[in-house]
This record gives sequence, C-alpha cells and structure tokens, in this order.
Amino acid sequence: MPDGHVTHATFTLDRSFRAAPDKVFEALSDPAIKRQWFAASDQSELVDFESDFRPGGVQHLHYRFGENSPFPGVSLTDDGIFQTIVPGSRIVITSRMAIGGAPMSVSLTTFELVPNESGTDLICTNQVAFFENADGPVMREQGWRVLLDKLGEVLEG
Repeated sequence: MPDGHVTHATFTLDRSFRAAPDKVFEALSDPAIKRQWFAASDQSELVDFESDFRPGGVQHLHYRFGENSPFPGVSLTDDGIFQTIVPGSRIVITSRMAIGGAPMSVSLTTFELVPNESGTDLICTNQVAFFENADGPVMREQGWRVLLDKLGEVLEG
C-alpha cells in the first residue's frame, strides 16, 4: 500500500464446535490452551506469548518468520488489550500488529459464543485498519480461518 493509505475491512467467521460454551471460552482465555492454537506455528519461531486475561489485561505475541515463509527471519508482534469479557459468552480485544517493528494494522476482534444443540456456535468478527506493509484483508481473513481450524483441532483433541 502507498504511504499514508489506510484500508478498512470487516469480516465475520462462524464456526460450530461440539464443545460446551465454557470449554470453548476456556480455549479462548486460558493462556496455555490458547498458545496451542493461536501462538504455535510450524512456519515460525515463537519468541514470546503472554496473556493477562482480564478486562484491561494485555496479550503479547511475538514470533519470527521461518526460512520457508515469505519473510524469513522477520519479526511479527501482536499487542492487544482485552476490552470486555463476559464469561462463557463474549470476548472483545483490540490489538496492534507490527512487522519488522513497523505498524501494519490495528484491529478490533470480537468472539461471541452461542450455545446450540450439539455444543457452541462461535462468531468471530474482525474490524481492521491496514497500514503500509500490511498483509491486507484477504490474507488476514485466511489467517483467522486457519487459526479457528486449529482451535477446533484443540477442542477435539
């Protein structure tokens, strides 16, 4: 993107899990479980992951892209603040992502948990402002699709 240009995007992803809302909420909130689906990757080296899960608490993710990635050795950070938490029902987090130290986006991510007959429907909505050096809406949505698939694997395991 050219200097000074901001691209705005909103996307919503829906998933249904055969796990109760409290189990899905735990996977979204417990740092040890969240690390498995949100922070771990076979294409990058995890440098640091911390999560202080409470309203106003911070979440920090830092990893370095692997040799087989488009950005070998480059650092990516994602620093967030939990804005609101309703146990078993809703989590809202704002975050700033940077690549190689340069800001690339600011986002608002909302997780809504809705009980259904066989478990839980998860509604994940992302509202993002993308800056220079950003991955852009298509790649970000695909990244979240992969993350939510990994969340499903963790819940089934």
